[in-house]
Amino acid sequence: MSPTLQLTRRAFLSAGARGAAAFALFPGWLPGRRPAPVCPTAAGLDEKIGQMVLAGFRGLELAEGNPVVADLRRRSLGGVALFDRDLPSGSPVRNIASPAQLNALDTSLSRLAAEPLLIGIDQEGGQVARLSPEHGFPPSISQQRLGALDDVEATRQAAETTAQTLRAAGINLNLAPVVDLNLNPANPIIGRYERSFSADPDIVTRHALAVIRAHHRYGVLTTLKHFPGHGSSQGDSHLGFVDVTATWRPVELQPFRALIRAGSCDAIMTAHIFNAQLDPDFPATLSRRTVTGLLREQLGFGGVVISDDMGMGAIADNYPFETAVRLAIEAGVDILAYSNNGRVFDPAVPARAVAAIKDLVASGTVDEGRIDQSYRRIMRLKSAIGF
Repeated sequence: MSPTLQLTRRAFLSAGARGAAAFALFPGWLPGRRPAPVCPTAAGLDEKIGQMVLAGFRGLELAEGNPVVADLRRRSLGGVALFDRDLPSGSPVRNIASPAQLNALDTSLSRLAAEPLLIGIDQEGGQVARLSPEHGFPPSISQQRLGALDDVEATRQAAETTAQTLRAAGINLNLAPVVDLNLNPANPIIGRYERSFSADPDIVTRHALAVIRAHHRYGVLTTLKHFPGHGSSQGDSHLGFVDVTATWRPVELQPFRALIRAGSCDAIMTAHIFNAQLDPDFPATLSRRTVTGLLREQLGFGGVVISDDMGMGAIADNYPFETAVRLAIEAGVDILAYSNNGRVFDPAVPARAVAAIKDLVASGTVDEGRIDQSYRRIMRLKSAIGF
């Protein structure tokens, strides 16, 4: 085991104590308390469309000229995604410098939003953890290490430390857990980074459920990913087109199916993988057969579907921006994610996405009832935020 990824029992308990101490600084919400419901208001079309976009931005604090300020005030941006590093510029700092700084940033973001704001982050554990000891946060352990240990109590404790840390920072949506099956350990984006609990769907389901319940105890929402399964792929959809037709197996649906039946899904994130077994024409994020037909109608999921980053190569390199927006909405996706942390940073991306959706409605390509459908799902999800 690599020393950088080890988490001894002593370090584990110490991390939990630090998380609990940070949580104690913000006592306004107690574990187990039911949040006040968020009732959909008589929002206008523009406000409803804004809720369908989640975007990344730059800045450790919110200066008046930061484009995300206008996105929140004028476009009713529904959510933001936080990152520790800015890949396009090579800067070592993007949104996260310290626990106190991050809480102040998230407080400022929430105050600018007219509706409750989804503040999301990828805090899976191990190598995929935006909140790291480098910036003063507790260490974490990868899902693969936890799955190999196969001690659900250890997973619960790790997840509670994560949830406490997120709660203290003002983050209400973890873009985790990963429920992809580790069917290809050489997978360049799942197996390589130890993001999967196991190749065994039962192990994945049990540990994912422990993660979800631990987050819910602290009022933090979770996201299952990447539907309908990225674990067997031989390519990375961040970089370009990925075809899993020959490697994907129906067993990859099992954790999604089991967790949906358990009533434990807040949101589900789509994968950008192409799978001709499910749709001979479109990758999952843009596929009505996959999102509406399989996920919603066959598996019975009625909650929020979030796209993986629409700026990833699998989508951006193969579909014009407006075409990808249209296909994703027609497929049944509720929230379009634009991390703005890929090859090029473009502060105008949220405004462009909102304008594209407005144009689709104005032209009659997308019915306003379809927007209402997503808006209701999103507001129902936000009513479950525990702080």
